[in-house]
Amino acid sequence: MIINHKYKFIFIKTRKTAGTSIEIALSQFCGATDIITPIEKIDEATRFESGFCAPQNYNLPLLSYGYPEWKRLIRSRKRMRFSNHVSANFIKRHAGEDIWRTYFKFCFERNPFDKAISRYYWSTRQRSPRPSMDDFLDEVNVRALSNWGIYTLNDHVAVDFVGRYETLNEDLSRIVKKLGLPSEMDLPWAKSQHRENREHYSKILSPHARTRIEQVCAREIATFGYSWEESEGG
Repeated sequence: MIINHKYKFIFIKTRKTAGTSIEIALSQFCGATDIITPIEKIDEATRFESGFCAPQNYNLPLLSYGYPEWKRLIRSRKRMRFSNHVSANFIKRHAGEDIWRTYFKFCFERNPFDKAISRYYWSTRQRSPRPSMDDFLDEVNVRALSNWGIYTLNDHVAVDFVGRYETLNEDLSRIVKKLGLPSEMDLPWAKSQHRENREHYSKILSPHARTRIEQVCAREIATFGYSWEESEGG
C-alpha cells in the first residue's frame, strides 16, 4: 500500500494482481513523507536494487490512538500500522477524511478463476505433496480468493479506479497520465515463478472448483462482468 502526497494518490494493494510489482514501480515516485508498506525480503531486494524508496512511515502515530488502540498496544506490544493488503476502511479511518476524499484511489482486480489458480500455486509452494485444487479451494480462507473486502466500503466499490490484471499495461498508462507521473512504469515481475501450470483456467479447474469460485467471488464477477469462458479448442 502506498500513500503519495506529491502526486496525491493512494494505491490499495489487492492479492494476486501483480500488486507487488506495481508497488515497487510506484515507489520511484515517492518522497520522504509518503507512506510505503513493507513487502517480502526478496521483493524488497528488488526495490533496493532499483534505487527506489524503501518502506517508511507505516506505523500509525501514537497521537492518533484512541482507547481501543492503546488497549490493543498494551496487550500485544505491537504498534498499529498500515500493512501490505490493508483495507479501504482502515486507510480511510487512519489516513484522514481529507486525504481519503481528495486523493486518487486505485487498485487492480483479476479474473477470479485465473486468480484462484495463482493463489493455489503461491499458497502451496512449500507443501509437499500439494493438496488437490479442489481440496485447497474448499479449505482456504475466502479472503485469499476474493479481494472484494479490500477496496469496498459497505459492500460498494470505494476507489476511483479499478484496473484489470488482464489489461495491466494499458491501465497503468492511464494511471500515469491521470496522476501526471514523470515517466511510465516498467514492472519487475515479482512472485510470478511459482505457477507451474500455465494452461487456460478452464483446463485446470473442475466443475466443483468453478462453483466454489463463483460462490466466493460472486460480487466481483457481477460488478466487473467476469464470466467463465472455455479455452479455444474446448
